[in-house]
Amino acid sequence: MKWTDTREIAIALAEKYPDIDPKTIRFTDLHQWVMGLEGFADSPDRSGEKLLEAIQMTWIEEAE
Repeated sequence: MKWTDTREIAIALAEKYPDIDPKTIRFTDLHQWVMGLEGFADSPDRSGEKLLEAIQMTWIEEAE
């Protein structure tokens, strides 16, 4: 996975952290969690607020 694979990342996060409300996540935590996902292989420097927000919004959609 890469940072731009927002749907894949959101699904993986929802599966790994089923008890977390994605609306309450800080971007610093989200960044670390994405970096720790199995199958994630991208540079930590390639993320930004817009990508993290897109991942968070997709995760919120997946959780509903």
